[in-house]
Amino acid sequence: MEIKVLENNYTIKDLPETERPREKLLKYGTEYLSNEELVGLIIRTGNRQDTAVELGRKILSLDSEGIRFLTDVTVEELKKVKGVGDTKASQILAAIELGRRLNYSENLSKIRINSPSSIANTFMTEMKFLQKEHFRVMLLDTKNQIISVEEISIGTLNASIVHPRDVYKIAIKKNANSIVLMHNHPSGDPTPSREDINVTKRLDEVGKIMGIKVLDHIIIGDNRYISFKEEKII
Repeated sequence: MEIKVLENNYTIKDLPETERPREKLLKYGTEYLSNEELVGLIIRTGNRQDTAVELGRKILSLDSEGIRFLTDVTVEELKKVKGVGDTKASQILAAIELGRRLNYSENLSKIRINSPSSIANTFMTEMKFLQKEHFRVMLLDTKNQIISVEEISIGTLNASIVHPRDVYKIAIKKNANSIVLMHNHPSGDPTPSREDINVTKRLDEVGKIMGIKVLDHIIIGDNRYISFKEEKII
């Protein structure tokens, strides 16, 4: 006698309507949904064994940090969950990046350049999680209002990848009156290296010649920062 094994085709549609993530969101709002339900809505569909919400739970269980783990998760890590391929992984990463950019844009519009701490606190949330050193330049107008923040290089900070022409080319193009240098230390320790100091002094010297003042260089660590201005390095 042949025994047939029935495959589980359980889906979100099999849930009571009051328990379906989309219906809950529409009725109560996004804040009413759990983390796994939000992830489930992003990826939209599950597989033969799991609903989208259950896949969301498995994704969040990949690491003990839970949702915090998603801040720098990779496609390869997400695909370790059975049922998550390139499409679902891309949807998750796109949602995370969109949230990051919205948060960054909102903070940027509110920042007031009146102290090193105000700058550091604005960029701390994003930059402390970066796995490589990102060197950025904040461009300011004559009223110390932000024109833009530009990514100059990614990698270990040294004179070969942070060249004055790259910094001041964009500063001149956007008519900046002054600039603030920023980069992160993935180790979490913001103590400046000798190369950090050398690069900063080189850019400061060029800035004096160009008539574009370097107001500060902020190094961001894990909930800590160093200001070259406060430390009287420049």
